[in-house]
This record gives sequence, structure tokens and C-alpha cells, in this order.
Amino acid sequence: MAVIQLKNVTKYYGQHAAVDNLSMNVEQGQIVGLLGPNGSGKTTTIRLINGVISPDAGSINVLGLDPATDGDRVRAKSGVLTESAGLYEGMTAKDNLKFFAALYGLKYVEERIEQLLEDFGLADAQDKLVGAYSTGMKKRLGIARALLHKPEILFLDEPTNGLDPEGSRSLLNYIRRLNEEKGVTILICTHLLKQVQDLCHSFVFIDQGRFLEQGTLIELEDKYLGAVKVEVETPLDVNEANFPDFPVIDQRPGYLVFQVQDKEQIPQLLAAVLAKAPVYSGNILGRDLEALYFKIRGEQDE
Repeated sequence: MAVIQLKNVTKYYGQHAAVDNLSMNVEQGQIVGLLGPNGSGKTTTIRLINGVISPDAGSINVLGLDPATDGDRVRAKSGVLTESAGLYEGMTAKDNLKFFAALYGLKYVEERIEQLLEDFGLADAQDKLVGAYSTGMKKRLGIARALLHKPEILFLDEPTNGLDPEGSRSLLNYIRRLNEEKGVTILICTHLLKQVQDLCHSFVFIDQGRFLEQGTLIELEDKYLGAVKVEVETPLDVNEANFPDFPVIDQRPGYLVFQVQDKEQIPQLLAAVLAKAPVYSGNILGRDLEALYFKIRGEQDE
């Protein structure tokens, strides 16, 4: 069931269409990546979905509500982490959460705050000023703030910006656990494709405010990337790799690159090679989110 639906949505800033005739769906319980370069309209799309701004054309439905007319009700059911995290650095983490809980009109929240601080690894630093926090700690506290009122949907805008690799991995693991353990639907905006390839259930590609494509990684790979290239580390000589269904399309010392029609044929390929020589490793080439993005974007430009 789609909990977010956009149909032919357009938003202008002056004469510039930040979002241009955009249609997309987000299914309940999924993590969906909204992907595109900087300036592609991702943040504007989040603001439209959350009812902060209204579209100039088209319709938006969030949990059965129209954000343009029921923005308060939409925001009561959703949480947002902006790129800046939106925290008061002169206050402690605990006081930040108390302050935002009061804005939400929440009562008896001490236990909820303690649990969130524990869940996000901030319990030991809850009485420190947020200004002394690392970027990763601020991001985690920002998500805790967004979850205070137990939202059904969470919007994350460039959540790993400014984080080092370890901080990014830690934050993405928190996001995955939140979806798996709490069932929260998550829309995550990012231009860092490799970080979310294994996190999201499906992806929406946009550019210059326009819809390019939507689907799961497997669906999009099958549609746009065709046959699969598999690099196999093996001492097998190319002249002995005479497999009719798996032609060799490239080679280098110690490696052969085969072509198969789809991923389901890879075990058969490896078994065929193993019957003739050892196999030390195998690697699928050119089939990742980044390759998909450039393929899809390139076809749109043609």
C-alpha cells in the first residue's frame, strides 16, 4: 500500500521549476531512496510532501491526507531530519528532546527520551551541550528528535553529509534497524548512491526536478543494464574457457570476464569454471546504483 503518492507535482520558485511534473509512490514499510545530484529537487520534494510548502500544480497524498491543506496532521504522523539536523547547540541533548517534545505537545516523555538516547548511543552524553557533539552524534540526535512522537514516516535529507566513513556506516545501520524493528517507512534523499545501494528497498531517480525512473535494484538492472559481466579470478587459460553459454569478453593475467544473461546463471558459470580450474573469487562488473544512474540519466538526455 502506498503511503506517499505524488501525481504530476510542480513547484516554481520564480520562473524556475524546482519540481517539474513529478510522480512517484512510496510503499508502506519500505526504505525508498530519492536520488539525484545536488540541485535536482530532492529537498523541495520533501518540503512538499511534509506540507511545509504547497505545489503549484498536481496532487500529493500522505497517509490519506493532503499536505497542502492538512499539513499539521501530516507532520504529526511524520518526522524529518534536515541536513543541518535542526538542533539547539547551546542546550544539552536531553534538554533538546524535552524542548521538541513540548512543541509536539507530548506529555510524560521522560521514559521515551531516555529510551531514544539509549537507542541512539547518546545516553552517556545526554548532559553535554550539543555544540560539543561530533557531526555523527548530532545526526543521531536529530533522528531521535524526529522520532519523539512515534511517526509512521521518516524523511531524511542527506543524512550522511559531513560524516566520515565510520560515522556514515553507523548512521545507516541505525536507519536499517529502525525500519526492520519498528516498521517505520523511510524516504531518504541523497546524492551518495553507493551508501544507500544495500539499504533501500527501491529507488526514485530525479534530475532537474523531473522524474527519471522508479523501481527496485533488480528491476532497474534488468531493464537498463542487460547482460551481466562476471570477472572470475582463475588460472584457467582463455582457450580452455570454451563455454557456449558463457562467452569470454575480456581477460587480464589471472582473470577472465564472462558474460551471462542474468544473475541466476552465475552459479552455473562458476561450476563450469571449477570443473576445469580453481576459482579464487568472482565479481559482478558495472551493475550498481551508480552505473544505473548514469545509464538512466544518459538515456533521458538522448
